[in-house]
Amino acid sequence: MIVAFRHELHENPELSGCETETKQRLMRFIREHTGLAVCDQGKWVYAYYEPEKKTDARPIAFRADMDALPMPEAIDLPWGSRRQGAAHKCGHDGHSSVLAWLALRLEGDAAIRRPVYLIFQSAEETGRGGRDCAQFIREQGIGEVYAFHNLSGYPEGAVMVRDRLSQCASKGLTVSFEGRRSHASAPEDGISPVPAASQLALFACGKKEWRGMAPSGKTLLCTVIDLLVGTKDFGISPGSGEVSFTLRADFENEMEDMQRQIESEAERLAGQYGLRVRFAEADPFPETVNDPRCAEKVRAAARSLGLTLAPMDRPWRASEDFGWYTKVCPGAIFYIGNGMDWPMPHQPEYDFNDRILTTAADLFCRLAERKQIN
Repeated sequence: MIVAFRHELHENPELSGCETETKQRLMRFIREHTGLAVCDQGKWVYAYYEPEKKTDARPIAFRADMDALPMPEAIDLPWGSRRQGAAHKCGHDGHSSVLAWLALRLEGDAAIRRPVYLIFQSAEETGRGGRDCAQFIREQGIGEVYAFHNLSGYPEGAVMVRDRLSQCASKGLTVSFEGRRSHASAPEDGISPVPAASQLALFACGKKEWRGMAPSGKTLLCTVIDLLVGTKDFGISPGSGEVSFTLRADFENEMEDMQRQIESEAERLAGQYGLRVRFAEADPFPETVNDPRCAEKVRAAARSLGLTLAPMDRPWRASEDFGWYTKVCPGAIFYIGNGMDWPMPHQPEYDFNDRILTTAADLFCRLAERKQIN
């Protein structure tokens, strides 16, 4: 049943902030198969389970994301995306299916003696969905929160979880230069942004310590993702241009230091060439920091299920807005291996590995059964 439901979600992907139909499918599935309360929160939805026999333990929450990526379906799947330019190439269809399956298992599990919240979150890919859900976590007095992500390059079904820093902070930064356009035959009559934009990109690319691993061992990464100046109109010298960066670091303060350096250099170049400059941010993600007690609880649950625990020596560079949750509540995100040679999320060849659905649901169930952290 749950594999078929995962395939249904995969066939009908929706982009970040537009998951209206996905949310309706999830609500309908849970209402048809369980007696859980299902609460529509607009952009997102949660299901709530309260056992008849319960202790005084605070509620536990589990979170899944449900948005797809703006990518075409590049592989031939019987359950391939039916929507042009959208596909579940990160596995959120699998994450949501696992949580829907957990909903079906809660009522029959007498070992669960505390309230359980199942949160289906919007807009994880843009970093915009987690903050509202994190506020809900705080308001409900939830004691701990968990999530999982599928991860390639690790043995299929293996479980990885880190103490403390688990995924990096990141954000998008666009620097726009405004000058004055002129005829290409008289560039001296205008003010071109070409020198400033190109030199700013070279400034960022020339920072050796921003190429991934700083000498300190920390992640510092600045990626130029767009450089746009003018058009292919050979009669015009451009008057505007922009450079966009993805900034990534272990922690937000380190990322913000990179941003300050780029903005300072941009202002210097704007002054040198007589340009106006402005800055815009996009897709901000905090670092995701696991509570060591929650991480250990994941390990204990995995051991009790006979699952393989694999080491994860470095944080995953990719950002994850589960970091908003762990800012307000003890929690942990863990990872389940897709297989050593399985395509990485965000690659065109990727599809969620259905064989790990059971692993994730079993772990969530076991975490719900166990005593709250002290």
